[in-house]
Amino acid sequence: MASVLGHLEPNAVWRNFEFICNYPHPSKKEDKLVEALLNWAKERNIEVEKDEAGNFVMRKPATPGMENRRPITVQGHVDMVCEKNADVEFDFDNDGIQVWIDGDWVKAKGTTLGADNGIGVAMGMALLESTDIAHPDLEVLCTLDEETGMTGVLGLSETLLKGQILINLDSEEDGAFTIGCAGGLNTMGSYKIEAEAPAGGKAFKLVIKGLRGGHSGIEIHDGRGNAAKFMTRLLANLSDKLNVRIADFNSGNKHNAIPREAFATVVVSDAAVADFNAYVKQFGETLFNEYKSKEPGLTVFVEEAAMPAKVWTANFQNNILRSFYLMPHGVYRMSPDIAGLVQTSTNMAIVETHEDEVYMLTSQRSSVDSEKRDLGYKVKLAMEAGGAVVSVGDGYPAWEPNINSPILQQAAKIYEEKYGNKPVIEAIHAGLECGLIGEKYPNMDMLSFGPNLEDVHSPDEKIQISSTAKCWDLLVEIIKNTPEK
Repeated sequence: MASVLGHLEPNAVWRNFEFICNYPHPSKKEDKLVEALLNWAKERNIEVEKDEAGNFVMRKPATPGMENRRPITVQGHVDMVCEKNADVEFDFDNDGIQVWIDGDWVKAKGTTLGADNGIGVAMGMALLESTDIAHPDLEVLCTLDEETGMTGVLGLSETLLKGQILINLDSEEDGAFTIGCAGGLNTMGSYKIEAEAPAGGKAFKLVIKGLRGGHSGIEIHDGRGNAAKFMTRLLANLSDKLNVRIADFNSGNKHNAIPREAFATVVVSDAAVADFNAYVKQFGETLFNEYKSKEPGLTVFVEEAAMPAKVWTANFQNNILRSFYLMPHGVYRMSPDIAGLVQTSTNMAIVETHEDEVYMLTSQRSSVDSEKRDLGYKVKLAMEAGGAVVSVGDGYPAWEPNINSPILQQAAKIYEEKYGNKPVIEAIHAGLECGLIGEKYPNMDMLSFGPNLEDVHSPDEKIQISSTAKCWDLLVEIIKNTPEK
């Protein structure tokens, strides 16, 4: 297969990133890529060690003269969020990502790209295979299943790592050093379906699509639409005005992505069909007018559908729509201490109709654990108001900022000398594995940075070529100037 990215610089980074893209690596199904990476290391006589959770490190001894420097760990996760446009045929379990170049950006054809966090792993690989970069004892930590609950790093062995400094390459903004992040929690509800046979009429499929979606931490403050909330609003109004009966409701498929599309099958009485079509058209126009600056691709439309065998009972439908309507989504509180930083938020992420239940998953984030729990309880009450049985995940901790971090001071000095201006030093409203790594390795000095990525967790995901080169140069300089032990 001809290389698409092989001519880009830094060549080793892009060559290894394309290598990663060639192997399927959905969360919880990273085995094909992991096997390829282990073979890659074996071919280069690179030492590998795994833990029971499946995380692994690839190690390289210090270059001559660097043995007295503090050992360093470069870290990225090997799994990716799998999102695609509804009209794209793609099998994430078996197909490699189809990359292409658009000016200064690398993108994927109709799917997520996986630069979150394939680019971090690719940079680690480039360091390991280099022959001209001075470095201390170096290990590249590859973690599993970051995107669906950080289960890989949750199971990280407390004896696997030998580094004293951790460079996490899972940040997404050029010129920014991340020193803290939010913790997360998932709250799930199961609504046991009460159904009956439809009493005649016609069946239709309601479709809401074309939204931007995006990362439920990084973009939650941006005012983007949530397709699940939009569909709830539409269904509640149709139920109230025209006694429309619902057979199913589906939206979203990732806890950390804002839903971009929503679908519902409904049954409408023959007498109400004209009013139904008119109302859906009017609703779409109203919604577009409300969100036209943020969601220019938003569309709401109706398709004919086969008559379902069952529709929800009026009582169940009323209860679940009330619950969904009450469900919070978006920013809950901004940080009172850091201007512009979201402190606490929630994402109404997934709605799935199964044979005997409607399942909802929501995701809460906060840099303050008590607020995260409080918001999760509010979500729980909204679910229980509709009769749901609620479960709560274990969650993961926030990464507390350390403004006095030695590696931060060293990296900031290098950045200013190279580029003539100071880097942005920030905490972010997204989950990074540093919080959990810090719990297991409390003396680890940690820093996160990365190139410009946009629209991650959506099919519009892209990574900037020029900022990737800048990120690589910065990483190399930090590695070469690692402090002494």
